[in-house]
Amino acid sequence: MMRSLFRLAPIVALGTLGSVQPVDAQRGATIQPSRWTATSSAARSSAAFKLRVGGFVVPLRVMALTVLPGGEVSIEREGPSGGRVTAMAGGGRLRERGQAAWTWSAPDRSGFHAVRFVSSAPVDTINLTFMVVRPASAVRDGALNGYRIGSYRDRPASMSARYEPPMGFVEASPADYDILVSPNFRLGEFLCKDPGDPRYLLVSPRLLLKLEALLVAVNEAGIPTASLTVMSGFRTPAYNRAIGNTTDFSRHLWGDAADVYVDNDGNGDMDDLNGDGVVNLADARWLARLMEGLMTAEGSTLPAGGMSVYR
Repeated sequence: MMRSLFRLAPIVALGTLGSVQPVDAQRGATIQPSRWTATSSAARSSAAFKLRVGGFVVPLRVMALTVLPGGEVSIEREGPSGGRVTAMAGGGRLRERGQAAWTWSAPDRSGFHAVRFVSSAPVDTINLTFMVVRPASAVRDGALNGYRIGSYRDRPASMSARYEPPMGFVEASPADYDILVSPNFRLGEFLCKDPGDPRYLLVSPRLLLKLEALLVAVNEAGIPTASLTVMSGFRTPAYNRAIGNTTDFSRHLWGDAADVYVDNDGNGDMDDLNGDGVVNLADARWLARLMEGLMTAEGSTLPAGGMSVYR
């Protein structure tokens, strides 16, 4: 069973720190997250303009963020004003506060909702998918709607606020798995391995920024790759303990860590990235060096976090 869940392949584990401010809109008939389409190449994932959504800057053409029911968020164009930006919401309440500034109120129920922002100069589009969570207060006896969650430990005084238990969880049924959470990654790739319908998860936009940046770097290094394989994304505390992990503070439990590898041939193993004719930890280290280069590059705005390489 363990081999079927965790392929014995060299992987790189990425993590991030921090959290995102609540945001939302409501799914509508014409603007729906499920209708966003993946970019034709990793290099086209970045938009020609940026948005500040709450305290988080969105530089990508597609981005998913979480929100509590009934929450509000401010959305503004980031940086030079440029041309006009128009916003189209699939629901919720979107109020314009001035040129390229809005306030968006969340609906009171969980679900997936979308708002599209179109810039006239430079001409480009940012599609936001907002995921209204089921509040953590709905967890009863370690389960949410019959799905095993387990329990989060209280944050020790020695640890930062990012280790506070999550405010809620994204509810996902099979029909939601293909929703793009960034230009080249889908919601279903980050599900906990525990089966269920619906399932509950978290996925951090800060993690998605790192994954998209790494994907671009792999392609620029001469390895055409449509996406990275996510071996393990979100884990509930119950599942994390069931597979023998002893830490109760793994960032997987907050949805801001992922174990990834490159598998263009689809055989379930890391590809030969360094061209030496064998697949081993050297290929995972090659991938890790790309990530290190992105993090240490002058002017890098990627979120802080940790990384490890292992089989």
